Amino acid sequence: MRTLALPETPRQLRRMLARRLGIGALLVGSLAGGLAYWVESYRVEQRTLERAIAGVRHFESPAMQMTVSGEKGDGHSAIAQLLTDEFVGIRVFAPNAEMLFDVWRPLPEALKEVARQQRHPWPIPPNSHSKRIPVAGEELVQVILPITANDGRLAGYVEGVSLVSRSALQERKQQIRWAALTASISVFMAAMLLYPLMSGLLSRTVALSSRLLEANLSLLRSLGNAIAKRDADTDSHNYRVTCYAVTLAEALGVGKDTITELVLGAFLHDVGKIGIPDQILLKPGRLTSEEFQIMQTHSLLGIEIVAGNHWLAGAEKIIRHHHERFDGKGYPDELAGEAIPLAARIFTLVDVFDALTSVRPYKPALSLEETLTIMKKEVGQHFDPAIYAVFRQIAPILYEQGQSRDHDHWSWELEVLLERYFKLITAPEGAVTAAE
Repeated sequence: MRTLALPETPRQLRRMLARRLGIGALLVGSLAGGLAYWVESYRVEQRTLERAIAGVRHFESPAMQMTVSGEKGDGHSAIAQLLTDEFVGIRVFAPNAEMLFDVWRPLPEALKEVARQQRHPWPIPPNSHSKRIPVAGEELVQVILPITANDGRLAGYVEGVSLVSRSALQERKQQIRWAALTASISVFMAAMLLYPLMSGLLSRTVALSSRLLEANLSLLRSLGNAIAKRDADTDSHNYRVTCYAVTLAEALGVGKDTITELVLGAFLHDVGKIGIPDQILLKPGRLTSEEFQIMQTHSLLGIEIVAGNHWLAGAEKIIRHHHERFDGKGYPDELAGEAIPLAARIFTLVDVFDALTSVRPYKPALSLEETLTIMKKEVGQHFDPAIYAVFRQIAPILYEQGQSRDHDHWSWELEVLLERYFKLITAPEGAVTAAE
C-alpha cells in the first residue's frame, strides 16, 4: 500500500494543504451539482409520469378499451384530448407492440423521429418505464404504461412523450449552479476555519516524524559504534562500504527502496560480530577451521540483534546474505544467482573490493590493478556478472576516494546519503549543498 509522502518544508506543507482543500471544495461542489441535476431531473420525470398515469386512466373507459382492442369507437378524438401543454405526443400500441395510433401536437419533425426511434422495454403491469431524451438543446421525457382490461388481461400500451419547457430547463440549471456554488463556498469557508488547525497538526506530525527518524538513525550510528569498539578495522570499513554500495546502486539505476536497504544493511552488515569471542574476532593470523565456523555465525547473530526492529527490517537482507556467492557456495543459506537479494549482491562486491584495497592486520592494501585482477577471476562465481560490469566502470573512482578520504570525510559523506535517501528535515550543515 502506498503511503503519503509528507512535504519537506513548512512552505511545501502549506501549499499541499491549501491545494488539497481547494481540490476538495471543487469536488464537493461538483458532486453537489451532480446531485442537484439528478434530483431535479428525477422531479421532472416524476411529474411527467404522474400526469401520464392520470391521463392513461382515460383508457379504462369501455370506449377506449374497444379502440385499443381494434373495435369501433371514438378513440382518436379521446386520445387527442390528452395532448396538453406538457404532452406533445401520444402513441397507443396493441399487446403485441404493434402501433395503433400516433397523435402529436405541432412539433419539429426531428424531435418526433428521435422519440419514435427510441428502443425501450415493454413493462409488465403494474410497472412502467420512463426515459429522459436530450436532443438538440431540448429535452423529451418518454413514459410507457401498460393498459389492462377489466378482467386483468393486458389490453395494450400507451406511450406519452413530454417536452420539458425551457423555463423548467433554465430553472434546473439555475438550481444546479446554486447548489454547486453553495457547497463550494461552504467547504471553502470550513477549510479556512480548519486550515490553521490542520496546518499545525501536520507540521507537528512532520516534526515528530523527523525526530523519530533522527532517533532511528541515532540507533544505527550507535550499533555501528558498538561494532567499532569490538573491531577497530570495522569502523571506517562500515562507512566506506556503505558509500561504495550506494554509488554502485545509483550507477545500476536501482530503485530508492533498494538503496535505503543498502544504507541500513551495509552499515550494519557486521553487527553480528558483537557476539564473536575476542580471541577469534581479534586474532591477527589465519583462523582455524573451527574458528572460521564460529566466525561464520556472525551473519545469523546479526539477524538476532536487529530482530523485532521494524525500521531495521530492510537491513536483514544484507546482514544475512552478504557472504552468499553467486555460484551458491556461500553461507549461511547457500543461495545462488538471483535468489540472492539484489541489495546483498551489490554489497558483496564492494565489501570484497574494500577488503582488498584496505590495510588489514594480516595483509597490506592492494593496488587497483591487483584488486581488479583478483575480482575478475571471481565473476560468475563470487559476483553477479551484470553488477560487476557496471562496477568495473566506476572502480577507479571508488579506489581514488578510498585512498584520499579520512574517517571524518566518510562520516560526513554518510550524513549526505542519509539526507538524500531518508529526507531529514534537519540536515547536517553543508549536506544539502553537497547532495545537490
